Amino acid sequence: MSETVTKAVIPAAGLGTRFLPASKSIPKEMLPLVDRPTIEYVIEEAARAGIRDILVVNGRGKGAIEDHFDRDPELEAVLDQKGKHDLLKQVQALADLADLHFVRQHEPLGLGHAVSMARQHVGDESFAVLLGDDVMIDDSALLRSMIEIHDREQASVIALLEVEGDEISAYGSAEVEPYGTDVFRLKSVVEKPKPEDAPSQLAVIGRYVLRPGIFGALDRIEPGAGGELQLTDAIGVLLRDEPVLGRRFTEGRYDAGMKVDFLRANLELALDRPELAADVEAMIVEVVRRRGLA
Repeated sequence: MSETVTKAVIPAAGLGTRFLPASKSIPKEMLPLVDRPTIEYVIEEAARAGIRDILVVNGRGKGAIEDHFDRDPELEAVLDQKGKHDLLKQVQALADLADLHFVRQHEPLGLGHAVSMARQHVGDESFAVLLGDDVMIDDSALLRSMIEIHDREQASVIALLEVEGDEISAYGSAEVEPYGTDVFRLKSVVEKPKPEDAPSQLAVIGRYVLRPGIFGALDRIEPGAGGELQLTDAIGVLLRDEPVLGRRFTEGRYDAGMKVDFLRANLELALDRPELAADVEAMIVEVVRRRGLA
């Protein structure tokens, strides 16, 4: 029986150690790209792909995420009284982006464990997983295409990005065979291999469309380094029972979990904003000249 994807899971319980000390009191998912928190871009991506039922796997000290997408009558009243109606519409729209649900992951036991916490919410349906560190600025094109492949093939689909050289050691590496244009069938997947041991330079990136069999696979894996359950390991187990496809993409992604890419995303997204572009461009030029870089 054909089925499509109507639910998404966003793991957001990580400690965000790369952004300490800021992330000690501010969830890394709430760090702004220009004037919108990172997680807002991710939820908007899911909504634009037609997914409105979203479960956020939250962690201790991350209530700000829940608050951000809640209504704030006091703030709305102030904005209305001051005639700031454009801002009022933006604030009100946050609560209508999607139907958000939250569950607490009490310990950071890995991505696989975070996904397993969605079992009751997801049930026997396929679902998407969107990692908050990977911000896609592509009008949801990648996610929509992954859902289309899932619907057509009735198979799990993961996003793949070709990376350079030693970069593969920071990702899962997929061994694949061609299945279509920019679509591959996975043969195996290795989590963070040494570059010389990587089966390919195709890295598993933080977008997944998973069939419910992933929960059984998660039950069958053992904790790895640091006592964490790896989603990559569960995908490897799932491959023994059913096909898993990979969708290769080439652009639109920012790794907001890395400081340099986070800063690049801020600059490029600001340059895309008509009201900011001229001032930001002038600022960049001035900084480059002052530092003698051009």
